[in-house]
Amino acid sequence: MTAVEERRPGTRGAGQLEDCLAACAVHSGKLVGSVDRRRGELAEELRKLLALWSMRPAGQAAPQGASGAAAVLKRVVKGGSAGARLTNDVLDALIAVAGKALRCDYDDERRLAELIADTVLGLRENSRAGWRLRARVMEAKGDEPAAVAAYTRFLELTSDDGTGVAAKVTGLRTAADRERDLLELLGRTRPDARALAARRPATALWAEGLELRARGAREEAEDLLVAALLAHARSGAPVPDRQRLLSEYVDLRVDDARTGGDPRGTGALRELAALWSEQHRTRRRGPVADPAMGGVTWLSLGEFRNTIAGRSVCLVANSGRVGASGMGEEIDGYDLVVRFNSYRIDPAHTGTRTDIHATIHKHGFNWDKPVTTRLVFGGLSHEWKYSLRNRLVPGAQEYLGDESLRWPLRTVGKLGNDEWPAIPTTGFNTLWLLDFLDVNPVIDLIGFDFYESGAYRVDAAMKLPITTVHEYTSEKDWVLARARRVTDTRISLR
Repeated sequence: MTAVEERRPGTRGAGQLEDCLAACAVHSGKLVGSVDRRRGELAEELRKLLALWSMRPAGQAAPQGASGAAAVLKRVVKGGSAGARLTNDVLDALIAVAGKALRCDYDDERRLAELIADTVLGLRENSRAGWRLRARVMEAKGDEPAAVAAYTRFLELTSDDGTGVAAKVTGLRTAADRERDLLELLGRTRPDARALAARRPATALWAEGLELRARGAREEAEDLLVAALLAHARSGAPVPDRQRLLSEYVDLRVDDARTGGDPRGTGALRELAALWSEQHRTRRRGPVADPAMGGVTWLSLGEFRNTIAGRSVCLVANSGRVGASGMGEEIDGYDLVVRFNSYRIDPAHTGTRTDIHATIHKHGFNWDKPVTTRLVFGGLSHEWKYSLRNRLVPGAQEYLGDESLRWPLRTVGKLGNDEWPAIPTTGFNTLWLLDFLDVNPVIDLIGFDFYESGAYRVDAAMKLPITTVHEYTSEKDWVLARARRVTDTRISLR
């Protein structure tokens, strides 16, 4: 058992943080010269962490002849446990490193992420970020029961599930149930396979089964292949390993059906394939009530135009200015109230109604709040579709924007990177769309100061930084160039 495996949440070794930082420093050195883009991104996060840790208090001499990873290692050796504290900035940097490490999808990086998760939880046993990280590590290892337990603990510690963890937990549990159903189906159809599974290892059964298939003895091979699947599941093999064998088995059955070599016919194959597909899809995306996204009605660009035509509309920013505006009653007086992403409701200042929720697909804040229309924005079609399947809450919206409304500035306005190089914000995509459609007698922007007064969001989103990928100055210039009236709290486009 490794040192990483011995550490578990709640343990508080005297040098736990120092050991973790030393491991990060060593790993940083291993990445020098790597041409792998993902490892390059990890190296950059490690550099930021090590630079943060090596920052010395005013008046303290820097280690002579040491820089970068070497400086951190020197401080770790000399500092002892008294010199190491898991401050919030160090915690955030460690979590960022672990996130990039998991994206690398290599064993060494996964072990580093696991070490970080164990360190964080060893020092802060109720860290939400630590429990979510641990869950992601366990999921990457293929240990779904441990992942579900960690995700569940995360949900117990938070009141706002803005990252879709509840759907993830439901998806993992449902997928495990469907996988068991699939194996039980195979066990019923091949009763001799159960006895074989109890006596021999899965690898030997699988290899012998493939060999018999190659010789044309398909019936005998089938018993061995099913026995291998049952033995593999019984041994507690990681999920990726089980999925690989199940996928290969289904492919073999499909090949048999194509060549007429499956005497059981297409009905049995359909049942098998349906269970395989459901458990695989649900494990990856989480469950959705039905293919129509829970009975939602899709809106195209033209249909959206018709639902808003002739109505006064206000767009409420998530700004500190709104949070102190006292405009709640005025906001609720508009025909349509539009809010964005992680909006916060404070009736005296923000009003109470939300008719249209416009959100980027990458976060799940407020997706469970009932609204008339939800517009989900995303630059890449496949990622946008994935988020809808994973995050949409059936019954929380009557109407949902379709792909014609996925990225208005680019897909409707046809403004490419040459004309508008910055990534448009959710608010700008929405106000641009309303200005383009030009069917509202009143379009007022409430509290749009482009984050000069800071953010005003739900608690779970307040830790998120005001992202730097947007060009707020350009958006402000665009708005003011078209504004008809401007006050401290309201910009009127119509």
